[in-house]
Amino acid sequence: MIEIFYLIKFVLFQVLGLFIALGAGAVFVFLALKKAHSLKLTILLSIFFLGAFLFFFLPNFSTRFSQYPFSLSTSFGSADGPSIPLKNILTFFRQFNKFEKVANIARDPNDIPPPISRDHEETIKIEMETKEVVAEIAPGIYLNYWTFGGQVPGPFVRVREGDTVELTLKNSSSSIHMHSIDLHAVTGPGGGATVTDVAPAESKTFKFKALNPGLYVYHCAHPNVPSHMTHGMYGLILVEPKDGLPPVDKEFYVMQGEFYTAGGLGNKGLQVFDGQAMLDGHPQYIVFNGKVKSLVDNMNVKVGDRVRMYVGNGGVNLISSFHVIGEIFDTVYPEASIGGALFKNVQTTAVPAGGAAIVDFKMDVPGKYILVDHALARLDRGLWGVMQASGEPNKEIFDGDASHNDGGH
Repeated sequence: MIEIFYLIKFVLFQVLGLFIALGAGAVFVFLALKKAHSLKLTILLSIFFLGAFLFFFLPNFSTRFSQYPFSLSTSFGSADGPSIPLKNILTFFRQFNKFEKVANIARDPNDIPPPISRDHEETIKIEMETKEVVAEIAPGIYLNYWTFGGQVPGPFVRVREGDTVELTLKNSSSSIHMHSIDLHAVTGPGGGATVTDVAPAESKTFKFKALNPGLYVYHCAHPNVPSHMTHGMYGLILVEPKDGLPPVDKEFYVMQGEFYTAGGLGNKGLQVFDGQAMLDGHPQYIVFNGKVKSLVDNMNVKVGDRVRMYVGNGGVNLISSFHVIGEIFDTVYPEASIGGALFKNVQTTAVPAGGAAIVDFKMDVPGKYILVDHALARLDRGLWGVMQASGEPNKEIFDGDASHNDGGH
């Protein structure tokens, strides 16, 4: 339970501090007026100031301080701003022991359905559950994640061009907030979000036809949309072309995300979501697959393997400059376009917020290969992973002792 103390510190302590300051200020003004004037005049002036406070400040106070963070600047979005209602935070306190505590929030990068071998269209039924859970983003640092399926990113969805997809979205009964799903592969209003807005314990179903091959992001689109996404609600859906993609030996699922906390980088305990930091584009943590060190000891390949990475960016503010240290992408499907021009021999590829890329390369030399966003200051916020290649050395390509190398730049 110690981790919840930090949440109380940021929310409850700020509320108490505000009222203590207001009370002390009122007493100070009253005593100062009493000393300088008569008691009668002091009471009249106090009533005047109280009335002015109620008239001018209280309407803004009641709105501003019914949500967190209290200091959030004005939002001009199409829906509610990114503040979390205080009533939801109090509900979170009450239900804390009922929230699922996930041992590992990170989606395994190997968790990808196999390539589609059929040569005809089908109706594919998919069920997803939105769940609000508690898990570590780094040792001793906890977040209240909002997820598709209890992990970040959500499950990798794989369908074929021309398939009809019947998707059912269920919101867990333990959730506090409403959720929905917007799939960028959908042609239709809201990408499906307009017909899948589900309250806790509710479910809805809709159908769409996968018209365009490509790799697409999906995410929650219940207002405030970026708030839901920066709690971890995003994933990828691959619409394979009718003739399939060129075969490879290994496929990996990698998705970058940003997390905004009121506590500083490295602060222990349960951290509070900071809507102001999100508006300003200043994440405390930037990670692959939901947490720090999510891609360690689980990305193994062999020399000679053809490797494909499906790379997404959950955003919501930063563009990713995806790079694998020590490798060159033989083929890049820019912005995950399938059917358009391919890029060859690429060092670093851009993955926009809410976008994706597909990169293919061959493993020629054994060793550790580090995955990064080449905006390298983000390494220190947790954005890195390790791919391990085993096999015989090829001194014609690389000749040197790398046994001491930890993979860093």
